[in-house]
Amino acid sequence: MLERFPPAEAVALSALAESHGFTGVMASDHFQPWIPAQGESSFVWSVLGAIGERTRGDFGPGVTTPGFRMHPAVVAQASATLAAMHPGRHWLGLGSGEALNEHVVGPYWPEAPERINRMFEAVDVIKKLFAGSLAGRDVRHSGQHFKLEATRLWTMPAVAPEILVAASGPVTAKRAGRTVDGMITIGAPTEKLAALLTRFREGAREVGRDAARMPKVLQLHLSWAPTDEQAMRDALSEWPNGGLRIPRSDIRSPFEFEQLARTVRPEDFAGRMVVSADPDVHRADIQRHLDLGFDRIYLHNAGRDQAAFLEVFGRDVLPGLRA
Repeated sequence: MLERFPPAEAVALSALAESHGFTGVMASDHFQPWIPAQGESSFVWSVLGAIGERTRGDFGPGVTTPGFRMHPAVVAQASATLAAMHPGRHWLGLGSGEALNEHVVGPYWPEAPERINRMFEAVDVIKKLFAGSLAGRDVRHSGQHFKLEATRLWTMPAVAPEILVAASGPVTAKRAGRTVDGMITIGAPTEKLAALLTRFREGAREVGRDAARMPKVLQLHLSWAPTDEQAMRDALSEWPNGGLRIPRSDIRSPFEFEQLARTVRPEDFAGRMVVSADPDVHRADIQRHLDLGFDRIYLHNAGRDQAAFLEVFGRDVLPGLRA
């Protein structure tokens, strides 16, 4: 969570995580933190480059939004460069965006259906650039939202990065299954997650793809600390997002978000985010999501003492998980 840690610390924690048995890193692409107290928001592509040098596992932005702050062609170039430097390790996560990050460059902020259509058109642009560049030819695009004059990416890996799309609704999940390599979503009630996975599989099946071989990725927020009381304090102060029960994609300022976050109470985390000092409770929740059908789960702990979290989970949680 680059909103919460300075970039050098985030890189060091990524390396520390790997030393405790974690095998990959997802880094947030924010222009602003969610709330002012989080205090950071570094440029994800710079941090990912450093993470690639300090670790050996997979890594990617989860997720970046092409088309507002950066044109899809620039996102494609950034991703291709990382993949060329670290073959087989980098993946590209794309989302439809949130006003908190994207409104800062001053465009009209569209409603959700248009944002989703923009995202999938951006996917088309990026896929064209990846495929054309690998084939050694220029490509063009002229669509409803984006234009690309004849060009190619001159730095490419031997194999294009996987493209994963963030989905929080059934329509997006199904389109992801039809059009990209995999899906990313965040922790939610079991019924919702099961429905998203079903729709993703349906979309893949419609175009003759095997969803079982496609990445299904979960970003799981949690709060662990040595005591239950500290875990709850961390959740309320550091990650009130986990208990907020209103849509957040149209919020424009960390200070606005701070006002809304003050309404979050301990009971609001129930069923949405595990808050506990017991590693076994967290292990059971992670296992539940693996059993549901997710292939990769990236954990975000709300507390500031990430070193203690990584040590405890590396020792007491990860070894007990079954793929």
